[in-house]
Amino acid sequence: MTIKQHIPNFLTCLNLLAGMIGIYYVLEGALHWGAYFIIIAAVFDFLDGFVARILKVHSEIGKQLDSLADLVTFGVLPSFILFKMLEQTQLWEWLPFFGLFIGIQSALRLAKFNVDTRQTDRFIGLPTPANAMLISTLPFLGNAMPLVGQWLSNPWFLLGLTLVLGLLLTAELPLLALKFKDYSLKNNLFRFAVIAIGLMCLIIWGLGGIPFLILAYILLSLLEGLVVKNA
Repeated sequence: MTIKQHIPNFLTCLNLLAGMIGIYYVLEGALHWGAYFIIIAAVFDFLDGFVARILKVHSEIGKQLDSLADLVTFGVLPSFILFKMLEQTQLWEWLPFFGLFIGIQSALRLAKFNVDTRQTDRFIGLPTPANAMLISTLPFLGNAMPLVGQWLSNPWFLLGLTLVLGLLLTAELPLLALKFKDYSLKNNLFRFAVIAIGLMCLIIWGLGGIPFLILAYILLSLLEGLVVKNA
């Protein structure tokens, strides 16, 4: 293999490294750093595929490495964020382990993605990076909106949220893939809407706006599916 063939895999390894460092900080109680490292990892996750396309280098090892890195960064790391959030409620000693449900569902989601030929133009189920971004920025949302912060300290709300997000990962739910074949408003109305809402949420609430962005992404995907179905 030439040097350029190793570049995408090196970027994937940086994704994995960011995930592992993020896990360390979360277990130390620094939940906000978990979000920072998920964002850093998401950049590397984008770059490895982008660079592979630019350099025209693809390999089965790279594909498998990408999934393994994503499992750690976008599956295990958000699991431990929920683990620590549930632990902070101090309800039952064993309660935090329910947060690990996200890691299991993420593994199933990534395994399905690798063999599901339907997921070329759209995703089936909530993508693991989107789920990880939502979970990791919940503490920021709690700081930005005190009322939401009270919900996030409620163990039953956190348990329900964990169950819903875990099931969304493997649900037979068609969701938009933010891939543009062209940039016409007619063909990309819902994609542009997701981007516009995302920018507004970030401007208003900073990183705390990301959960609203992911919720808008899900709802707009469902709406787009109804429009296409009835067209």
